[in-house]
Amino acid sequence: MAYVISDACVSCGTCADGCPVGAISQGDTQYNIDADVCVSCGACAGNCPVGAIAEG
Repeated sequence: MAYVISDACVSCGTCADGCPVGAISQGDTQYNIDADVCVSCGACAGNCPVGAIAEG
């Protein structure tokens, strides 16, 4: 199951920098994870400084 980013996102970009498959991109108000590209590795969740990413 792909990971998702909650509204707690502070748009720091740490998750995108750590994604090994490039599934994360900047949206209008926060970063977003493309579920079709996400391989559910959890690297983004481990890197998020505010805990805004969880398995969806």
